Amino acid sequence: MSDIAILSTVIGIVGTACAIAFGYSAWKRNHKVDDTTAGEKSATVLTEIGYIKSGIDDIKRKQDKQDTQYLDTVTRLTAVEASAKQAHKRIDRLEGRADREE
Repeated sequence: MSDIAILSTVIGIVGTACAIAFGYSAWKRNHKVDDTTAGEKSATVLTEIGYIKSGIDDIKRKQDKQDTQYLDTVTRLTAVEASAKQAHKRIDRLEGRADREE
């Protein structure tokens, strides 16, 4: 073989080996970047889920507090209604006496 043929064969083999090495290193770098991006997205989603859960817990606490206030109000209203009923009975008795006195 001639020197040019041997030189071109060696250059071709070295070029192929370099192309494989560079291709592999680029793939590795992109793989790491993809993993990092996926990790960031997962962390963002988990953080947002945490905020949503916290908001739901706050809403539940407020709902429980409102339920307690509602029950207290109903209890007080029932007591006021009973008191008003007794007051009406007393008023009716007093009016009955006033009607008899006239």
